[in-house]
Amino acid sequence: MDFSLSEEQQMLKDSVQRFVRDEYELEARRKLVASDIGYSEANWAKMAELGWLALSLPEEYGGIGGNAVDTMVLMEEFGRGLVVEPYMTSIIIGGGFLMAGGSAAQKTVLLPKLAAGELKLAFAYAERQSRFDLNDVECKAEKSGDGYTITGHKGVVFHAATADKIIVSARTSGGSRDEDGITLFLVDNNCSGLTRRDYPTVDGLRASEVEMDGVTVGADAVLGSVGGGAALMEEVVGLAIAAICAEAVGCMDVLQETTNEYLKTRVQFGVPLSKFQVLQHRMVDMFMECEQARSMCYMVNLKVGDEDPVERAKSVSAAKVQIGNSGRFVGQQSVQLHGGMGMTDELHVGHYFKRLTMIDTMFGNKDHHLKRYADL
Repeated sequence: MDFSLSEEQQMLKDSVQRFVRDEYELEARRKLVASDIGYSEANWAKMAELGWLALSLPEEYGGIGGNAVDTMVLMEEFGRGLVVEPYMTSIIIGGGFLMAGGSAAQKTVLLPKLAAGELKLAFAYAERQSRFDLNDVECKAEKSGDGYTITGHKGVVFHAATADKIIVSARTSGGSRDEDGITLFLVDNNCSGLTRRDYPTVDGLRASEVEMDGVTVGADAVLGSVGGGAALMEEVVGLAIAAICAEAVGCMDVLQETTNEYLKTRVQFGVPLSKFQVLQHRMVDMFMECEQARSMCYMVNLKVGDEDPVERAKSVSAAKVQIGNSGRFVGQQSVQLHGGMGMTDELHVGHYFKRLTMIDTMFGNKDHHLKRYADL
């Protein structure tokens, strides 16, 4: 099978590399992370201008009509730069929900705004008791006239503070862990009854605890069918996992390259560290983990659109397990081989390791997905 990039994909890769080189030097990223919103609105506008926000969206709604492999190319370079703009939450997840479950009216109004950078979305699904189970939902949505009243709590809602709308999973029927009875709603961030507690995450992003107390929405706020949100979440979260696998590969590549270069230049006992055979073996192990992760990343991005939901789910879980294992190994080895300074905030190695650690826990860690794969 030919895994070489097309001419358009190579051009995309080159443009993102230039962006990362110009905008994401470590000190520049520090300033972004320390800012009020945690990222740059100017960078977001530039991404819209370059067409990156429109990449995966349909052409009839102002998008480019790219596929999962196009997104993979973009996300891998974002991983190399530790990009903090809300691309994952707004475009891949938010746009994914609109494309998969949005009504004609929702798509017509919202997708062009998303592609132009005029709309940001967040996804609120996690609850205190749910851990990695997307179907463990206790947040309630009760029928109220022509619409619904939503009450409940959602945790670790990435980029909720700057989102215009939040996609909320709520239970309209059934028990707290039933697959049936979950409905997705588009909720305005500034609506009455919704409160947030915003905070930074360990990897430099922003998240919020979202409390809804009698939030009212109309029937036109429903995404997909009433009670059919579980299948929609499964599909879109699969796309998100495929994308963060690519981001993780970018992070691992930087750690492996940086560590290899450091061992060539750091001299101990009169010779470079790279001359010690035991360290050569560890670098080979790091390289192998990076390549295994890359292979699984390619696999999941090629199969994430599979019509068979079981095959699609198996590919997603298999990739997540490998990414979790490889990310931990490469991150730990990179920190250890850099010695004491590998733990410092001034060296970018630790920042990549933190991001890889967070990626492992997003939408289920490697242990969760190993069990899920076995069950499938």
